[in-house]
Amino acid sequence: MSTLNPAESADRADTDAAAGATIPELVIISGMSGAGRSTAAKCLEDLGWFVVDNLPPELIPTMVDLGARSQGNVARIAVVVDVRGRNFFDNLRGSLADLATYNVARRIVFLEASDDALVRRFESVRRPHPLQGEGRIVDGIAAERDLLRELRGDADLVIDTSGLNVHELRAKLDAQFAGDEEPELRATVMSFGYKYGLPVDADLVVDCRFLPNPHWVPELRPFTGISEEVSNYVFNQPGAKEFLDRYTELLQLIAAGYRREGKRYVTVAVGCTGGKHRSVAVSEKLARRLSDEGVETVVVHRDMGRE
Repeated sequence: MSTLNPAESADRADTDAAAGATIPELVIISGMSGAGRSTAAKCLEDLGWFVVDNLPPELIPTMVDLGARSQGNVARIAVVVDVRGRNFFDNLRGSLADLATYNVARRIVFLEASDDALVRRFESVRRPHPLQGEGRIVDGIAAERDLLRELRGDADLVIDTSGLNVHELRAKLDAQFAGDEEPELRATVMSFGYKYGLPVDADLVVDCRFLPNPHWVPELRPFTGISEEVSNYVFNQPGAKEFLDRYTELLQLIAAGYRREGKRYVTVAVGCTGGKHRSVAVSEKLARRLSDEGVETVVVHRDMGRE
């Protein structure tokens, strides 16, 4: 199987269009080694996607071409690209540019995890990192992050698997890819506590620490931001309702831009000190506003219950 050059790709694309060929959807699965690429690939395979593991990037246009000539039998293709094919990795950007001749609906899913989580996973299976060479696991992780930095920035969906088990990761992917029809934009609104660190998969971060902390109100301390008592306290504070209104307007503007750029997923992280009161209350209200605007929204309270 040989790769088509750009001129051949354009000619083939024109021929396929004229013949009424069905151009398959394409998902590129990449990310950090140990972050769950194999689980993601298996999940999409179970959902009916045609999955190719460790395909050299320069062969992606050829795979799409074969799918287009399959008379609709291969309508959705998922390709796993990782550093095991490091000699081919530099060709990925060129291959993705070649796909423009096919008008392919393609998405990039990037699986992320913290250094600590990745080290634990490699140590648990007693396997070296593919890039560590004679060094340590952390050296391989650092080299891989540097190699994948640009691809991560181009990703349509970034999933942080640091705190996820296999079933939770599959549930996230099922929610994104199981449906027959893709919504225009999907949002995850995630509350978090700054003392536990920023979510690494956040696209936007909101700081609610300018609001008085219900933690210092004894009768409210045991409750969370989901409770009506805490929510009422938070939104009765000066500036709280105005903040929600203004930030909702800002998200509407950002969402319109994301749609124009073809971005389908956004994660909005809402933080307070511990992730129990203010961020939870604001996340709930913000998610409800987004849903009312027609954005399919999921709420996640990352740190609620950790105290």
